[in-house]
Amino acid sequence: MHIIEINQLTKYYGKSRGIVDVSFNVEEGEIFGFIGPNGAGKSTTIRTLLALIYPTSGSAKIFGKDCIQYGPEIRREIGYLPSEVFYYDNMKVLDVLKYSASFYNKDCKERLYELADIMDLDLNRKVNDLSYGNKKKVGIVQGLLHSPKLIILDEPTSGLDPLMQQKFFDLIHEENKKGATILFSSHILNEVQKLCHRVAIIKEGKIIKVEDIETLKQSNYKKFRIDMTDTITDTYFDVEGVTNLSIHDQHVTFLFSGDINVIISQLSQKRLKNLIVEEPTLDEIFMHYYVKEA
Repeated sequence: MHIIEINQLTKYYGKSRGIVDVSFNVEEGEIFGFIGPNGAGKSTTIRTLLALIYPTSGSAKIFGKDCIQYGPEIRREIGYLPSEVFYYDNMKVLDVLKYSASFYNKDCKERLYELADIMDLDLNRKVNDLSYGNKKKVGIVQGLLHSPKLIILDEPTSGLDPLMQQKFFDLIHEENKKGATILFSSHILNEVQKLCHRVAIIKEGKIIKVEDIETLKQSNYKKFRIDMTDTITDTYFDVEGVTNLSIHDQHVTFLFSGDINVIISQLSQKRLKNLIVEEPTLDEIFMHYYVKEA
């Protein structure tokens, strides 16, 4: 079952591009990654999906219902953490969270205290006394206290120290085990790799790839690192399948996709000091998609 269905979603701000023809689905019980650099269109997609802003064209459904027509009903079952959180400064953290809980037709008190303990959040401090990281903790508790069916996270770890990031990842895994579906937006590929089953890569407002994380990691790309005996020009590596080529004096690196014997045959014409062939990191694969689509 599709928990999220996005079909050719487009948003323009006047003549400025927001997102263009964005389409992907998120399955029930999935942790789905949404990856791209800042300004690529991740937050615009999420805000449009939540009907916080209206699309120029296209459509989006959550739980099989149109996001605009059934927006208030849908949002009662969603936990949303925006990339930036803002609160009334003079309120205590506990008052902010109790106020948020009052919007849901359920008793959230026990869960509120449980989450605050997990995130090491002081409920008695005023919001204006909190650091950016602690305000982000308030947002995490606020988004999860009503045990939502769908959790939408937009750059959730910014401001959190490494220990708190790991606690957050553990918490999200637990929510997923309980049955929650999660859309996780980030510009940090390593975060997505830790959590997600599939990932959509967005660039300049357009989806350029939707792929399983394991498929990305197990692609047939190989990373070559070569130390040559002589300086060499990039034209020597003008071979189909070579991408991300970098040459510094006699040191050469590139990604290669295809029959490895082709590149080995090419290299056999030169004397080498050293040759290393290894699996590329997920970050390098990600950058490959960006270079390829440029």
